[in-house]
Amino acid sequence: MMHPGALLAATAVTEASKAALGALDWVAIAAYFAIILGVATWVVRKRKDNAADYFLAGRNLGWWVIGASIFASNIGSEHIVGLAGSGAKDGVALAHYELHAWCLLVLAWVFVPFYARSMVFTMPEFLERRFGTHSRYVLSIVSLITFIVSKIAVGIFAGGVVFATLLPEMQLNLGGHVIDSFWIGSVSVIIMTGLYTMLGGMRAVAYNDAVQVVVLIGGSALLTFYGLHKLGGWHQLRELCGSDMFNLWKPLIPAGVASTWAPVWDKNAAGETIKQAWYFNQNFPWLGMAICAPVIGLWYWCTDQYIVQRALGAPNENVARKGSIFAAFLKLFPVYLFIIPGLICYALVKSGKVPGLTEAFAADPNAAQGAFPLMVKYLLPAGLRGIVVAGLLSALMGSLAGVFNACSTLFTVDIYAKLRPKASQHEIVRMGRIATAVMIGIAMAWIPVVKGAQGLYNYLQSVQGYLAPPIFVVFFFGVFWKRLNAKGCLWAMIIGFIVGVFRMLVDTPVTMKLAGFENGYTHGSFFWIVNNINFQYFSILITLISAVVMIVVSYMSAPPDEQQIKGLTFATASVEDKAKTRASWGRTEVIASCVVMVFIIGAYLYFTG
Repeated sequence: MMHPGALLAATAVTEASKAALGALDWVAIAAYFAIILGVATWVVRKRKDNAADYFLAGRNLGWWVIGASIFASNIGSEHIVGLAGSGAKDGVALAHYELHAWCLLVLAWVFVPFYARSMVFTMPEFLERRFGTHSRYVLSIVSLITFIVSKIAVGIFAGGVVFATLLPEMQLNLGGHVIDSFWIGSVSVIIMTGLYTMLGGMRAVAYNDAVQVVVLIGGSALLTFYGLHKLGGWHQLRELCGSDMFNLWKPLIPAGVASTWAPVWDKNAAGETIKQAWYFNQNFPWLGMAICAPVIGLWYWCTDQYIVQRALGAPNENVARKGSIFAAFLKLFPVYLFIIPGLICYALVKSGKVPGLTEAFAADPNAAQGAFPLMVKYLLPAGLRGIVVAGLLSALMGSLAGVFNACSTLFTVDIYAKLRPKASQHEIVRMGRIATAVMIGIAMAWIPVVKGAQGLYNYLQSVQGYLAPPIFVVFFFGVFWKRLNAKGCLWAMIIGFIVGVFRMLVDTPVTMKLAGFENGYTHGSFFWIVNNINFQYFSILITLISAVVMIVVSYMSAPPDEQQIKGLTFATASVEDKAKTRASWGRTEVIASCVVMVFIIGAYLYFTG
C-alpha cells in the first residue's frame, strides 16, 4: 500500500546520495540479476499455453511462494526510502501502516474460503458472482485506472530515481540529444520487468518475487544491523531519539495541541502556527489513522487484485491460507528494517559519530527524506553496499511486475474474455501478453509526466483514500450481509467513485500548481473547503456515503436470489462448504496467526514512548 510521505521521500534520493559503486558492489548486483535471469528462464520453459497457467501459475503455487510474492508486490523502492525518511523525520509514526499485517489474517481466515470456493481469476469476477455483471465492469475499469495512475506511476518514478542515485553521471548521446540516468533507469527497469512478466506470466512473477524477498530483507537487515553497531546498540538509539520518536501516536499530534481528540493546529506557507478546524489539518490525525487507515488496509490486502491474485494461485484453501499468514509474518519486518534505519540515521547525526551524515543534514534541511541512501553512502563498505542496492532494485522490480501482471489479468479476463467468450486458451494467453506490452507502453508514456510534475506525488498519496472506500464497502458488506443486492452494490460504487473522483479533480489543479491555482482556491469557498479537508477524513466520509447508499438502495429493491449467492456469504454457505473450510486448517495455522497478533500487539505496546 502506498504510504503517506513515501513518494516525497523518494524525490530526495537523487540529491541525497552520489556514491559511486565499487567493483564488489557490481559483482553483488550482477549476481542478483543472474539469479533473476535464471529463475525467469526456468519458469518460461515450464509454462503452459493456457489461461490458468499464465494468470494464476496453474493454481499450483506453494504457500511460501504466495507469501513471499504478496510481500514483494507490496514493497517498492519508494516504500523503503520513504519509510526510512519518515523514520528520520517523525519517528515510528508510519509504523501504523506496517502493523496492518493483521489485515492479511483477515484475508486468510475470512476471504480465502470464498475466493477458493468460487474459483475466480479476478476480484471483479468474484463481485459478479455475488452481485452481477455491471458491478464487475465498474470495478475492472476503476481498478485498471487506479493501477495506471498510481502504482505504475510510482514504480516508474522509483526506477528512475534509483538509477539517478546510483549512476548520476550516466548519459547517452543520441543524435545530439542527451538522455540522463533517470530516463535510462526508468526505461531499463520497465523493459526488464515487463519482459519476464510478459513471457512467464504469474509463475515468473511469483518465483522471482520469492528470490527478491530474500535479497530485499537481507539487504535492509544489513543496513539496520550495521547502523546499530556503529551507533552503539539499541539502548543508544532510544536514548538519542527520545520517547517522542518511539511513540506511534505522538508524532501525529503537532506541538501545542492539548486535546487528543484531533490536531487543530497547522503551519501556513510562512511557517507560522495557525489554528484550523480539526477536519482541515493536513497532518495524520489519530482519528484518521484509527478509522481510515484500516479501511484502506482491508481494501488493499483483502480485495485488491494486485495482492489477492497470489492467493488465487493456490491449489486449495489450506495453501492459500498458509501463504497469506506467511505474508502477514513478513509484513512485520518493514517496521524494523525500513523505519528503524531512519531513526538510526537521525541518532547518528545527533551523535556526530558519522561526520558525513552530520554534514549532509547540516547542508540540507530536507536531508532526512534521503536517510536510507545517505546511510548506504556513509556507512556500508564495498560489497555490502551492492547487496543493499540489489535489495532496492528487487523491491522495485517486484512491485512493477505485480502491477503489470494484475493489469494484464484484469483486462484479459474481465473485459476481453467477456467480449470474446469463444476465444481459445491460446488466444487469451496471447492477449494477456499483449495487454502486458500495452502496460509497458503506457508506463513509458508516463515517464515525462512523472519526471516533470513533482506535485503529482503528494496527490498520489491520497488516490487510494478516495477510490478504495466503495470497494471496501461492497466486498465486506457483501460477504457479511446477504440481504444486500446488485443494485445496492452498483449504486454504492457509482456514488462512492463519483465523490472520490470529484475530490481528486478538485485537488489536481492545486497539486499540479496550474496557472491560476498557485495559491489554491479562494479562502473559505466551497472548493477551498473540499480541497483542505484532510484526505483521511474525506475518505471516511466516502466510506459512510457508500455504506448508506448500498444499504438504502438494497432495502428499497428486491432481495438477491438465494441460489445465486449460495456459498458467497456467511449466511448462505452450505454445511458442506463449512466442513471443507474447517478441514482446511489446523493447529499450525492458528498458532502462526496468534504469533503474528502477539508481535503486532507487542509493537503497539512497545512503541508508546
